Amino acid sequence: MTALPSTDMILADLDATRALARRLAALLAPGDVVALRGPLGAGKTALARFVIGALCARFGAPVPDEVPSPTYTLVQTYEAGDAAVWHFDLYRLARPEDAEELAIFDAFADGISLIEWPERLGAGLPADRLEIALTVEGENSRRARLTGFGPCGRALAAGVGP
Repeated sequence: MTALPSTDMILADLDATRALARRLAALLAPGDVVALRGPLGAGKTALARFVIGALCARFGAPVPDEVPSPTYTLVQTYEAGDAAVWHFDLYRLARPEDAEELAIFDAFADGISLIEWPERLGAGLPADRLEIALTVEGENSRRARLTGFGPCGRALAAGVGP
C-alpha cells in the first residue's frame, strides 16, 4: 500500500503535542488505526493520552482523570461515546501472534486504535493506517512525521497536517 509523502512538524512543547492530538481526535472514527513510532521517551504515550482525552471530550464522555501507559497490561480501553478507544503498548509483545489474545483485530474492525511499538505486529499491522513517528529534537520539543497509508490513513494525514 502506498503512502503519501510524509509531513514533518515540530512540536515545540506539550501544548503543541496537545494541539496535534486535538486535530487528530476531531477526525478519528471507528476503524481508524494510528501507529505511534519512536524510541523510548519520544512522547508516544503523551500523544496517546492527549488523543484519548480529546476523543472523550469530543463525544461527551467523561475524560479520564488518568490515562496510564499500558506497558504492563499491553492494552487499555476507553469509551468515547459510541466509540471504543483502544490504547496498545506492544513493547513487551514477544511474537506478533500474541496480539490476538489482546483482541487487537476486533479493535481494528470496530474501535479507534492507538498503537505504540506497532512494528511488533509485523504483517498484522493494518495496511490502512496513519503513522506518526516521533523523535526528540530538544529537551521539550519533538519532531512528528505523519505518513498516511491507504485511503483512511492518507485522509487523516492530510487532515491533521500543518
